[in-house]
Order: sequence, then structure tokens, then C-alpha cells
Amino acid sequence: MKILLAAINAKYIHSNLAVYSLKAAARRFGNQIEIAEYTINQQFEDIFSDIYRRQPDVVAFSCYIWNISLIGALVCELHKILPDTKIWLGGPEVSYSARELLEEYAAVAGIMCGEGEETFLELIEYYHSGTGKTSDAEAEGLRGSGEEKGQGRDGGITALSGRSLEHIRGIAYRKVDGTIGQTPPRPALDLSTVPFAYGHIEDFKNRIIYYESSRGCPFSCSYCLSSIDRCLRFRDPELVKRELQFFIDHEVPQVKFVDRTFNCRHDHAMTVWRYIKEHDKGITNFHFEIGADLLNEEEIRLIRSMRPGLIQLEIGVQSANEETVHEIRRSMDLGRVRERVGQIRESGNVHQHLDLIAGLPYEGYESFARSFDTVYSMRPEQLQLGFLKVLKGSLMHEKAEAYGLIYQARPPYEVLATKWLSFGEMIRLKRVEEMVEVYYNSGQ
Repeated sequence: MKILLAAINAKYIHSNLAVYSLKAAARRFGNQIEIAEYTINQQFEDIFSDIYRRQPDVVAFSCYIWNISLIGALVCELHKILPDTKIWLGGPEVSYSARELLEEYAAVAGIMCGEGEETFLELIEYYHSGTGKTSDAEAEGLRGSGEEKGQGRDGGITALSGRSLEHIRGIAYRKVDGTIGQTPPRPALDLSTVPFAYGHIEDFKNRIIYYESSRGCPFSCSYCLSSIDRCLRFRDPELVKRELQFFIDHEVPQVKFVDRTFNCRHDHAMTVWRYIKEHDKGITNFHFEIGADLLNEEEIRLIRSMRPGLIQLEIGVQSANEETVHEIRRSMDLGRVRERVGQIRESGNVHQHLDLIAGLPYEGYESFARSFDTVYSMRPEQLQLGFLKVLKGSLMHEKAEAYGLIYQARPPYEVLATKWLSFGEMIRLKRVEEMVEVYYNSGQ
């Protein structure tokens, strides 16, 4: 049995945390699980041929807005040359429209919806058993070792295999008769049971490491899929410390935390920031996405005392229009954001990256210009002028008609016009974005 986890990244320097987490969760299957990482800049034929050469029995694709079109094309062709290979999809781009995608892509056997570690393990056990059943001897052996569903001997996820696909929670799948079935959502995982994904750090030379110390988001921003998962969980701090020390000891150039709002819990943020400051070797940079208005005086003092380059902060302002911020259900104190960004800037030791989103409700051209001027005046090291993506599953997608949102039918579903912003004005903002990159963000 050979299972291939396929990731198609936006750039070579990126890595895909999802596929490494899935492999770590199913590590007792060892070398039966392979990982293949590609980029969207590679030729279709090269990716297609490489997957064929690997001859997987099961191939699972990690799906996002930047790669779903390419994956759709691969799925259609792979089935022709690997007719017996089971094709599965997972990730945010497919989790919220699973049934529709199964109807669209007849070659896809199923879709993993939401968190994948436990689901993937049960799915592999299903295929590995041949019938989807664990033998009595294997089941008894697992029970005798205390290795039932939950935490195993090595601290990772373990599970007895489902009796059939309909017993695996968190999937949509194609039945034998061709109809589509969907199982109930899977309960949120205890994040501390998810195994560490980076056992072989040599595989990540010259690439960005992605790491999560929490999962879920406490906020409800209408444009973001993270708002759907309100079950906020944190990894055990002692585990986090050990894993951060691994990165520091191996002199990893950059670790990007994928936590949606890293500092939403003060004690958690302070524990991590204190640890990396006290154990810093002067090499590793840590990237955090934070809410600047949530920073308190203790956190500000700690940040200002760090080595220049130890951390960098990404701060989503999105809009300075109060009506817009309220409508998108975002919680933000703009005055406090300005104050905290200014305090950090004064110390000169932290790169700050501030974000704006064009195309939000109640934000016309003049309003966006004021939002731009507000963020520009904060003098961040980088100002990202982004454009609204109308993501399937988000509240923004549900309210698209009410907002007069016109957006691209193809990924990344970027906004073209709204009730408040014409397409012509959007084109002009695209030119502004280009000039910001060429002159401001480049330091020229």
C-alpha cells in the first residue's frame, strides 16, 4: 500500500504544514506514506508525470485557493492513467463545498472536511485493512497497549479504523452505487495530541517553517474562514517550548506561526516570547500574526527588549472606516492600534507588516483612501494593500448579493466591484498596490 500526500505550494520557499502533520499523525504506517511537494509555477506535465511514476494506491491533495484550479486539472487526468488509484481532497478550499465538488469531479473518491489528522489516520486504516475493518487480533493488541482513540504511547493521535467509510467522521465520499454520502463533523482535536511535524529538518533547508501553537480564532471576521472554527485551542506550553528549542538548535532561518491571532491569550503569548528571547542564538526569526490593540504594557516592554530581527509582526488593520469594521464583525480599537504600532516602531527592533483590504462593505474609494492614509501614517516596514477574496463558506460569501459583490468565478474569487466601489476604481487601486510594492515596501 502506497499513500501519497501531494502539496502544491505558491512558491518553492514555502512548505505545507498540513501534509507533514497528516503524515506525523499516521506515522505508524511508516514508509507507506510519501509526501510530494510541488509549486504552482511548475509545468503541469512535470507534476502529472511525477505522481504517475510514484504509482500511489491513494493520493490526497491539500487544497487552497492558489492551487485548486491546478489540482482540478490533475484529478481529471490522473484518473485516466491511474484508474485504480483512490483520489482524496482536503483543506479549506474544499471543506465547505464538499458535496458540490464530488458532483463536479467524478474521479474524486472523497473529501476530508475540516481538521484532518484523525480523519486521515482512520482513512488510511480503512484502505490498509482492505475491507475497512481492523482484525480482532490487531484491535486486541491496540487495546492491550492502551493505544485506543486519543493519545498513544508516543503522545500522538491513534485510532481504531472505522468499520466503513460511513463510520469515519468528517468526510464526504462516493458510495459504491455512485451516490454521495457525508458523515457528521469531527469533534475538535486536543491540539497537544497532534505530533510534531518536523522530525527531518534537513528536508526544509532554505525554506520557511510553519508552526502552530493554537488552532481556531476567537473573532468572527466575515471574510475569513477561521471565524467558522470558533473552538480555540492551545498546544501545551511545555511541548511548544521543546519544539521551539528544536528550531533554535537547528538554526532554522525563519519560523512562521500560523496562529490566527497569536496574542489573543496574554499568558500564552508571554510564555512563547519570553522563551525565544531567553534562548535566542541570534539566527532564527519568528513571525507572528497579532492583534496590536490586544497588546498590553508588559508585552510591549518585552517586545521592545528583544534582539533586532528576533521577531516580526503582521497586523491586520483591514479598514479605518468604523462602519466597515462593524459590518465585517471585526473587533478592533484603531486608536490603540496606532499607539501600539508607534511604541514598537520607536524601539526600531521589530519589522511590522500592516494589512489593508480593498472591497469591503461600506468602503468606497474616498473611504479607502482615508484608510490607506491612516495606515501609511503609522509607517510600518511593509504595507500590504490586499483585495477582498469572497471565500466559499464565509459569511461574506453568504451576503455577497446584499453587498452587490461582483467577484471572479475562478479562484482566488477576488472582488471586482461592490455597491461602493466600481471596477474602474478597483483598477486604480491595483495600480496603487503596484506602486506601494515598487517604492514603499522595497525601501526605494
